Amino acid sequence: MLGLGVIMMNYVFISPFFPPNYQYFIKALNERGCSVLGIGSEPYDEVDSSLKESLTEYYQVKDMEDYGEMLRACGYFIHRYGKLHRIESHNEHWLEKDARLRTDFNVTGFKSGDMQCIKYKSNMKEVFRKAEIPVARGNVFETFKEASKLAKELGFPVCAKPDCGVGASHTYKLHSMEELEGFFERKLSVPYIMEEFIEGEIHTFDGLTDQNGNIIFVSTFIFDKGVMETVNDDLDMFYHNLRQIPEDLMEFGTKTVKAFGLKERFFHIEFFRTPEQNLIALEINVRPPGGLSMDIFNYADDVNYYDLYAQIVLGMPVDDKLDHHYYVAYAGRKTRDHIEHRHSQQTIMDKFGHLSIYQGPIASVFSAAIGDYAYILRSNELEPLKEAASFILERKAT
Repeated sequence: MLGLGVIMMNYVFISPFFPPNYQYFIKALNERGCSVLGIGSEPYDEVDSSLKESLTEYYQVKDMEDYGEMLRACGYFIHRYGKLHRIESHNEHWLEKDARLRTDFNVTGFKSGDMQCIKYKSNMKEVFRKAEIPVARGNVFETFKEASKLAKELGFPVCAKPDCGVGASHTYKLHSMEELEGFFERKLSVPYIMEEFIEGEIHTFDGLTDQNGNIIFVSTFIFDKGVMETVNDDLDMFYHNLRQIPEDLMEFGTKTVKAFGLKERFFHIEFFRTPEQNLIALEINVRPPGGLSMDIFNYADDVNYYDLYAQIVLGMPVDDKLDHHYYVAYAGRKTRDHIEHRHSQQTIMDKFGHLSIYQGPIASVFSAAIGDYAYILRSNELEPLKEAASFILERKAT
């Protein structure tokens, strides 16, 4: 049922099939009274029945990278349903296309002109600096001469990564001029940024803002290693939440949300926490954290955050006093010919089944970063989760 004063809304959901758990956004929006209009390249016959029930209509395009097709799909929806109120995917890959469609159809949310600070790490740094949040030293480079000069200024090791990129794809830790030369032989033909290497853990600031930019809920994850190392060295993934947000992380995270002008959006902001306990901003992502993180939020807080988002979109009053009832951890194992884990799935369940609230395969597009098979564990205490994750991820010696 719609609340008093809430109008019927046409919500265009880009890529309703992927990732699979995002269908719960569509379900929640539909149940709250939205007309949810999906655009994707998958045949309608492949849509599962529950998603079909939640979509008002689905428009199949041949190629979602073809902007003309996406434009025509939205035009069709306007002809049939009237004004479009939201266009969203919650997916990093489609952020720029979402923004371009919003720009062309004058729809609420980030427009094309906002993408420079959202997608390019060098521009993110400037926003962080203006907010007086520390960042790693570094700059964009194009030639080997520029890169070698920059590496000498920063001191090895350094990190080189696409200025506009997602996760740790095509990201390198370089230890010497020889490795820098080798990097130039295989780098992508895109602008790269080089940064000083920061020793520390990744601590995130994740959450959701309302239509006025107020933070409605916030969480944090601590990763045992960087995604770059996980991808490049074929390591398993372990991370967990905290039930209390550290004061300095809350301060820097809140300033970041305000500096980037986030309204009615999920956010995933990454910081390094150094051995000296200082925070250094790494990057911002204006969408939910990837993989099963949305579900981890729900498991940790006993809240349906897919539905909370739907309430915010519709301008409904929401509970902004949300508590983290549990510690929740993610343990992702990689399946590779050269990797063999010590303990079987049955042994894991026999020993730690009481902590497991989910286990299952991970989509291949995420597997390089977060593993091929995941366990989500929950407890009132953190140490049992660390013990279980260590057991799950233990590998046989090679």
